[in-house]
Amino acid sequence: MGCCESSFLTETHPEKHHQNQNHQNPPFNHPPPTGSDSELGFSGVPPFSEFSLSDLKSATNNFSSDFIVSESGEKAPNLVYKGRLQNRRWIAVKKFTKMAWPDPKQFAEEAWGVGKLRHRRLANLIGYCCDGDERLLVAEYMPNDTLAKHLFHWENQTIEWAMRLRVALNIAEALDYCSNEGRPLYHDLNAYRVLFDEVGDPRLSCFGLMKNSRDGKSYSTNLAYTPPEYLRNGRVTPESVIFSFGTVLLDLLSGKHIPPSHALDMIRGKNILLLMDSHLEGNFSTEEGTVLVGLASRCLQYEPRERPNPKDLVATLAPLQTKPEVPSYVMLGIPKHEEAPPTPQRPLSPMGEACSRMDLTAIHQILVNTHYRDDEGTNELSFQEWTQQMRDMLEARKRGDFAFRDKDFKTAIDCYTQFIDVGTMISPTVYARRSLCHLLCDQPDAALRDGMQAQCVYPDWPTAFYMQAVALAKLDMHKDAADMLNEAAGLEEKRQRGGRGS
Repeated sequence: MGCCESSFLTETHPEKHHQNQNHQNPPFNHPPPTGSDSELGFSGVPPFSEFSLSDLKSATNNFSSDFIVSESGEKAPNLVYKGRLQNRRWIAVKKFTKMAWPDPKQFAEEAWGVGKLRHRRLANLIGYCCDGDERLLVAEYMPNDTLAKHLFHWENQTIEWAMRLRVALNIAEALDYCSNEGRPLYHDLNAYRVLFDEVGDPRLSCFGLMKNSRDGKSYSTNLAYTPPEYLRNGRVTPESVIFSFGTVLLDLLSGKHIPPSHALDMIRGKNILLLMDSHLEGNFSTEEGTVLVGLASRCLQYEPRERPNPKDLVATLAPLQTKPEVPSYVMLGIPKHEEAPPTPQRPLSPMGEACSRMDLTAIHQILVNTHYRDDEGTNELSFQEWTQQMRDMLEARKRGDFAFRDKDFKTAIDCYTQFIDVGTMISPTVYARRSLCHLLCDQPDAALRDGMQAQCVYPDWPTAFYMQAVALAKLDMHKDAADMLNEAAGLEEKRQRGGRGS
């Protein structure tokens, strides 16, 4: 396969590719992360890996200021950028200040420790980069802003009571998971660290699981919100994290950022209604409000040993949950992310039309009729290559074609895989056919990989893009699917204006 195989791995398996390009050999060897979330059925996050600086520059348009997503310099002194990898996955990239971590090995070890965690209540860490003075973390991108934005800077509607209870529980569950996995320290937990994912579910940013620097301050917020023991000795403990969770509960109760000492005075004076967010206008249960105020008060105790632990938080908050059947995006009043694909900007060919309708039967018929015309020029074989192995390989493809024509798609996958694995001959059409077979067997991830490999072999081939468009749509990535469909239509237009004939 040569360079095509290498490029394919870049797009689909970053852990195979993103070793720092400044190192001939990776400086640290780590086993794959073991953190799991099987009890919650969590999946879909790529393994933790090292990224190259060029990948992250490319993903963020060379760290363009347009891609900065941090809401406040005071709350997040190290900039966070939105970015997009070659495999079209959106990412968040945290760029540390220059030399915040002078020792690259120490930074990598810390990052690998956090990278082992995998949970659906976390915006998970998927990679890091050490290159010269650069220290970067790469995480899942959360498209629906922060709790601070929804609580303090809302434009359309404030967060309803049931959603506030859901936020509190989800973050408590994230802290409990981290604690159970041996990562109980969270630095500077606040409303800016709580993020909302594509369906509006609240998640805890993984960035707070690492300090802002090797030996720098763990808190960047106003000292009024800092745990008292941190002011005494400058150290974060698991109990300090609970204190910070208490300040987030105050935010949820009041809709404002109230200093804990002021809130505790109100609580002691039994002025609970004064503490509550006036925008809720009585649309909350007084009993539930009382429980939440009591929990906040316990979290904010001056003596660390008097505060609850993460398990206590979950046990207190779980019974308060109401409206479990209502999706988070409905309660937040935001549209479901990427619900419908935009109308393609270019007129579509029959293949494009079939792909936009996800009409797999029509796509199948077009590929059968096209046969292997698109492979012309992608292979130049010498006489010596016509060996028995070659004949066997072509025989495998032939058997795959018969199975493909007869709609025996599982057999076609097996035969085409035999052909591809030999590697003597590279055929984008075989990848396209196997991609469709995977779609017809309800394997969209595998179909997407084959579409990407076909593109790698033949970068300007519209069919490769069309197959990726269908696979992305099947994976509910509708905006990406529409972009890909549009790209394919553009390539077809270019061909018709005198490009390579089909």
